[in-house]
Amino acid sequence: MAFKRLSDLFKQDITNKRVLVRVDFNVPMKDGVVTDDTRLQAALPTIAALKNNGAKVILLSHFGRPKGKVVPEMSLGQLVPALSELLAANVTFVPVLFGDEAKAAIDGVDEGSVVLLENTRFYEGEEKNDPELAKQVAALGDFYVNDAFSAAHRAHVSTEGVAKLLPSFAGESMARELDHLDKALGNPVRPVLAIVGGAKVSSKIDLLENLVTKVDALAIGGGMANTFLAAQGIDVGKSLCEKDLLDKARDIMAAADKAGCKIVLPVDVVVSKEFAVNPPTRTTTPNDTKADEMILDAGPESVKALEAVMAESKTIIWNGPLGAFETAPFDMATVEAAKAAAKLAKSGNVIVVAGGGDTVSAMNHAGVADDLSFISTAGGAFLEWMEGKELPGVKALEA
Repeated sequence: MAFKRLSDLFKQDITNKRVLVRVDFNVPMKDGVVTDDTRLQAALPTIAALKNNGAKVILLSHFGRPKGKVVPEMSLGQLVPALSELLAANVTFVPVLFGDEAKAAIDGVDEGSVVLLENTRFYEGEEKNDPELAKQVAALGDFYVNDAFSAAHRAHVSTEGVAKLLPSFAGESMARELDHLDKALGNPVRPVLAIVGGAKVSSKIDLLENLVTKVDALAIGGGMANTFLAAQGIDVGKSLCEKDLLDKARDIMAAADKAGCKIVLPVDVVVSKEFAVNPPTRTTTPNDTKADEMILDAGPESVKALEAVMAESKTIIWNGPLGAFETAPFDMATVEAAKAAAKLAKSGNVIVVAGGGDTVSAMNHAGVADDLSFISTAGGAFLEWMEGKELPGVKALEA
């Protein structure tokens, strides 16, 4: 898709103009202190670019789930020290989202200043995308910038409503995400391999149905693979398996066959009688799983087979682990395959984009998060994009 960027905004003089910027400052905190400032850091390039062009930067964000009520411990005011330190500049906090108090505060700051408004979700109309609230918030700005892809799948006042009322642009973080997602599925270099893992098929039916029509190969791992193995008549013992979805798994495999998409399933598995740290295990073929055993990871031959498909690919998109990676030794397949993907990405010959759910944790666990082409921390928005769904916050930025 074609969308408007900050470079488009900067074609005009924005000195002293008020720019509303939707960021994602829903950060982890303990005892009033930010414990992980990754999301604050992600917003810095956009804030800096706007400041340097003389704009008044007015930040909008949600925090937690206050459900339309004022919850003091969810106030964005507690982020001011951390944000001010990162910016090496004062941040003016306004304990409301709109109205005279907010307008006066914005009018009272100099060009290049940063203003942080109160938690958007303190207002019931935010999640309902209330048109009246959107008008009141939009009245504070001359332009709107969305830099929060992680919230782009929500049609809220701060992600869509305001965007429809002001000239709207994608921030640096948003643009980087959209550019990489376009390279992964929108207009990819083929062949494209999708790796999808995780526990349950039920949470990823839409994803799988979309991917088999878009990619050249689909590797399925984790507990999900057990359901597909069972759909082929293999007894997976007491492994996690959604037996009510065997027909759906067969439908997905048939759709893949029709679309010319190769399905890659484990050819060997690591099984155990108990799910615990370092229990007795054995590696075997899926159809040799005993009645009292469970499949908890893919085996080394499965990793080799996956690496062979990776080597033939030009684009790899990854969502979800290949086994119970949080518990040793069932992290082997995820770690080894992730290292192989990272090596390909570093070679510059393959684009590797990963994201959603446990994927970020899995890539960090494998020590490769910084080596992939792009890793998305957007969670739900990343998944909905992979499912082929329209994201309201992105749609609103179309050129």
